[in-house]
Amino acid sequence: MIKVFMANRPPLAEYQNVAEICALSFGEIARVAAETGNHWRKVFNVYAKFIYSLGLAADNHDVLLYKTWQQYRDNKLLQADSQTQLHFDHQGLSRVLSNTDGRAVRIVMGKAFAERVLNNSQLTWLDTHFAINAELGIIVCPYFDYRQLSNARIEVLVSLVMSLKDVDAGVDPIINPIMNTIEND
Repeated sequence: MIKVFMANRPPLAEYQNVAEICALSFGEIARVAAETGNHWRKVFNVYAKFIYSLGLAADNHDVLLYKTWQQYRDNKLLQADSQTQLHFDHQGLSRVLSNTDGRAVRIVMGKAFAERVLNNSQLTWLDTHFAINAELGIIVCPYFDYRQLSNARIEVLVSLVMSLKDVDAGVDPIINPIMNTIEND
């Protein structure tokens, strides 16, 4: 499971009081992007590019059913069986992050947001863009925007996700094939 946390939510009435994780329905990403503009289109595009790159690197069959990241975005991202989530709840962030679920990778989007909500506790900053806490499965990365999380930085993020060792021996299906390779090296 890839859980992404961010500081804001789509400026649509139905998202303002969402307190629980809800899968998106088919076509909802396109609708949100159409109704809210370029910002949310970029967030969804970068999220899809990241998951698609991760799927390619891990040889994940569920992701590779789609020929492009755009097809993956439109048909799978953030849907019930996608193993991806997008969290907007600031108050629940510390509770979710403190739960050491070895099957989840938690990505906190944006350095300023991460510094505000995580207080840099237990994070190792790798450079000015990325931090990690492998024990808790937390990665801090740039905001999901083309300029901040460029294609090159998406590849760094993919490498960081793939480098996380599973503490509980139950690895998420999206990263399972590569985790077995890493652990055997």
